[in-house]
Amino acid sequence: MICPLRRGNRFAAGLAGEQLLKPTLYDYDVVVAKKAPTPVRFDMMVADRLQVFVSVNHGLSLSAAANMLVDEGLRMMEHPGVLFRPGPTGRRAGLAAGPDVWEVVRAVRSARAAEPELGEQELLAMLAENTGVPVRMIRVATGYWAAYPEEIDAEIAAADAAEESAERAWRRERELLGG
Repeated sequence: MICPLRRGNRFAAGLAGEQLLKPTLYDYDVVVAKKAPTPVRFDMMVADRLQVFVSVNHGLSLSAAANMLVDEGLRMMEHPGVLFRPGPTGRRAGLAAGPDVWEVVRAVRSARAAEPELGEQELLAMLAENTGVPVRMIRVATGYWAAYPEEIDAEIAAADAAEESAERAWRRERELLGG
């Protein structure tokens, strides 16, 4: 979209009484539109529940909430066994009746680093024994990570940073108290 009244815009010369300026790469404001809206009609009961969801999730518009919930629903269909739940860092992928996906992936990485010679089956068996998470669910978590690595890696990085910060604070307190 061209903004016809912007200073320096070639089309603004006649409209605003400005002199025609030499065009540059910066003469226009360009707005890149998202895909055209997709009209959706919800059943009245669904629309009411969506409105309640928006009212308790401050900062979400009706449209953003619907988009998020549809995305999560599609992801859950792609990765049976994954669900989404709220938490201190926002909504995140977790295993049904189990830990968050990022926790499983971090455990897999840790086990691989500690036992690099283990084969896949041995690694999965060790993880299942040590965590209580069945091998099938570990595979669900790693499959989800493979599809959405940036999301899960960001959650792991945030958890690592929070843990490091908490440990530094604990150490400072121990030093202050002489323990």
